[in-house]
Amino acid sequence: MPYRKSQEAIARLTPEQYRVTQENGTERAFTGEYDHHFEPGIYVDVVSGEPLFASSAKYNSGCGWPAFTKPIDDMITEHQDRSHGMTRVEVRSKHGDSHLGHVFPDGPPEAGGLRYCINSASLRFVPRDRMEAEGYGAYLNQVEES
Repeated sequence: MPYRKSQEAIARLTPEQYRVTQENGTERAFTGEYDHHFEPGIYVDVVSGEPLFASSAKYNSGCGWPAFTKPIDDMITEHQDRSHGMTRVEVRSKHGDSHLGHVFPDGPPEAGGLRYCINSASLRFVPRDRMEAEGYGAYLNQVEES
């Protein structure tokens, strides 16, 4: 499945999704719909549909945003971010170039030590039982059973 940013996809975004993904925004902590969401499935880029994170890599970090220990495949790009008077590593979707959030080195050591801190507004959740129908069947092995 080809993943790309399109004008049609951009036009379907809510104002908050647009602000986060296209203007490098950040949603307020503890306000995103996926912060405390732990249903089996995958999280895809709200713009391009590319698969980003499996629910099996999601954990409750307490940071106020969805947190993951690793991305799916190589669908994430990393960029130095020096905004707001600090140096961080920004993560973006590879094909959609959507701003997703940041990655930090304070994740669970037993899972690699990374914390991908991601804005809910940049994601769309695909439940495990819809993955095959929506073209994400190849990723079922990365998602735990219900």
